[in-house]
Amino acid sequence: MDHIFAIGDVQGCHQQLKQLIKQLPKKSKIICVGDLVNRGPDSLGALRTLKALQESGQAECILGNHDLHLLARDAGIRGPKSLDTLDDILKAPDRKELIDWLRHRPMALYSGKDNFNTMFVHAGILPQWDVTKTLELAHELEKVLRHKNYVKSLVEMYGNTPNQWSDKLKGAERLRVIINSFTRLRFCTAKGVMEFASKEGAGDAPRGYMPWFAVPNRKTQDAKVVFGHWSTLGLLKKKNVVGLDTGCVWGGQLTAMSLGKRPQFVQVPGLKRPVGL
Repeated sequence: MDHIFAIGDVQGCHQQLKQLIKQLPKKSKIICVGDLVNRGPDSLGALRTLKALQESGQAECILGNHDLHLLARDAGIRGPKSLDTLDDILKAPDRKELIDWLRHRPMALYSGKDNFNTMFVHAGILPQWDVTKTLELAHELEKVLRHKNYVKSLVEMYGNTPNQWSDKLKGAERLRVIINSFTRLRFCTAKGVMEFASKEGAGDAPRGYMPWFAVPNRKTQDAKVVFGHWSTLGLLKKKNVVGLDTGCVWGGQLTAMSLGKRPQFVQVPGLKRPVGL
């Protein structure tokens, strides 16, 4: 049986990605939990490597907020941010192929109830969504991003409102809540009201809010959820939730975790000169 490893936020740290893959057992399959690009020194190299691995059946990659930002930059609907490192991709001869590959990546993955019972997302899952609902909404968003008129949806996806899910939501508001849960969520209330300003650790939740995975009786607690996005958490290891963003781009580590009853963790050092320094 092939080994399967989930990998935290790469963010353009191509050398660290290659080093980490070398430390994994041969023929391992990898699942990257999003933020493949941006802020690291070689987003183009990382994207090309992951695309090649995915196309050869050795990897799958979930979309994160930085990956969606790249799609928006490519479409000309968002300008560069101060720490962006996306220009190499936007100037690359294979830009179109890379962007097309990226927008066909999933928003969530599920291993199956009898196959590790593990859900993979970039940021989080609202407490009202069970595994089935999560996958339905992920597919709904994927269909939009893969449509030939996807740029119109990218224009509408940015914003903090509405900040709570309702089955009655439609159109751009519905997609915005789905996107924000999958790619931006850290803290929410017990009723699933999202908060986007705070980026500190789990112990620094704003009053009335809590980490999304700490909401009592959240509907995905019967599965293991593996996510990234939240570097200030560090490596989070709980029975049914694992956070893998260990801040590679900030001088931390790049982390991989094997799937199975006794997960193994593999790490390589992050950037020696963290981004912005």
